[in-house]
Amino acid sequence: MSQLSATVPDAPTGGTAQTFRLAIVVALGGFLFGFDASVISGAINAIAADFALSDWEMGLVVASPTLGGIIAGGSAGPLSDRFGRKPILLLIAILYTVSAAISALAPDFLTITLARFIGGLGFGSLSLAPIYIAEISHPSQRGRMVSINQLNIVVGFSAAYFANYALLSTAASDAGWVSSIGLNSHTWRWMLGIELIPASLYVLMLLRIPESPRWLVLNNQTDRALKVIRKLTPGVNAEREVQEIRASHASALEPFFKRLAKLMKPSVRLALVVGLVLGVAQQITGVNAIYFYAPTIFEQSGVGTNAAFAQAIWVGLTNVVFTLVAMFCIDRYGRRPLLLVGLFGVILSMVVCAYGFKQATFVLGDAQAIEIEDVELKSRLAPLEGVVYETDVAFKNALREHLSESELREKQGQIIKAAIDMQPTLILIGILGFVASFAVSLGPVMWVLLSEIFPNHLRGVGMALIGVINSAVSFLVQFIFPWQLSNWGSAITFLNYGVFAVIGLVLVYWLLPETKGKTLEELEADFTRGAQS
Repeated sequence: MSQLSATVPDAPTGGTAQTFRLAIVVALGGFLFGFDASVISGAINAIAADFALSDWEMGLVVASPTLGGIIAGGSAGPLSDRFGRKPILLLIAILYTVSAAISALAPDFLTITLARFIGGLGFGSLSLAPIYIAEISHPSQRGRMVSINQLNIVVGFSAAYFANYALLSTAASDAGWVSSIGLNSHTWRWMLGIELIPASLYVLMLLRIPESPRWLVLNNQTDRALKVIRKLTPGVNAEREVQEIRASHASALEPFFKRLAKLMKPSVRLALVVGLVLGVAQQITGVNAIYFYAPTIFEQSGVGTNAAFAQAIWVGLTNVVFTLVAMFCIDRYGRRPLLLVGLFGVILSMVVCAYGFKQATFVLGDAQAIEIEDVELKSRLAPLEGVVYETDVAFKNALREHLSESELREKQGQIIKAAIDMQPTLILIGILGFVASFAVSLGPVMWVLLSEIFPNHLRGVGMALIGVINSAVSFLVQFIFPWQLSNWGSAITFLNYGVFAVIGLVLVYWLLPETKGKTLEELEADFTRGAQS
């Protein structure tokens, strides 16, 4: 654990195993974030149809957890500095549990929005888990250890996509037990309620973790800190670790706003600017539009509802595989190369998606051939037969003249499938390419860098500030995405994300130094010199 000391060259084997186990437990908060965030992708169209939601209301249901995340991002670090890492992690786990229960039972738009907002307060795990893991990890393995949190996030995404597809497929069964538990009529409620299982397990597992030794030292609990250090890294000089922690955290317990003001000083400027660039770029390139609306996006390519849910599983699996690639590469090749390669991949992927949707045309040959049972609804679409529409926006506007918004939300997958002429494989390649590029770069690397680049005494407040900005941009992307699809169309929307990725690539190339293999104390000195030079 010479994350706490620059004098220990290699992590002791026993300590590494113990640290790894703790990182796995704490990073389950990442799993819950991923599951909570992406499970809505399968439920949102049904929710929108049941509650007759507008584009803006639909966007708010999806994005409301991120509003809670803005509060959590700004408070998780300071609260954990005041009360400890473990108590705040426990509070986060309880919030996820409460949110899942209320979401599954929500009777209306306001209730489900509030319930998901409560779950968003648990998004503080995004910044707090990396802080905890970084504070117990050896420098040579810190990147991999912190990346466990990102791995769990993408495993959570994948688990949600798989659960949604499994529930949707089961709901179509004729088995008696399916209707007896309301799975066929209330599938989306089961999708949201199943999160209760991992959330409850997270509460129980967190009860057994120790407090961070850095926090214990800074709060004058030296004896407890020594016990934790000796347990995590047998054989190290625990007393020396404590002395070095004190020396590098002289002002760590200053008032929050005093530390916030210090972030604006010239000596911290480089770390702050790099953090802002990463925090904005991670979200403005469209990742949460992809993750939270994946089945909806695939429906726009004309594959149909069931196939759209099946393709969403590939998003989750790709995410997991390339996050593992990032964990293998991050301490071997460094943070900067992964970011540059990944951003270039994001640009190419968004161009492929934009091109694929731009080539699409829509013509409804025979309304009665649409794969829906409602004969009366199909007859209302008869006036559209034989009319060619050059864009998805024009086609949807024509559909709105004959269908209610709820009918369009519920049936658009089958209608688009019957009318569209395009290559859906291009969209699948583009989306999976984006996911792979993001997962190997901006996904895990941003959080690793944020846990490294800020001075030790400002790490909590620095990550809190970037977390707030990251969440605000994420909220904006999620909130406006349904409106963008309706008014801009798919091609322009994805091209927009590609343009932002170009800007991010230029800024990362210009500003970001390499951080791999250095202690937090060495990085503090490097970034201070860089800001003053």
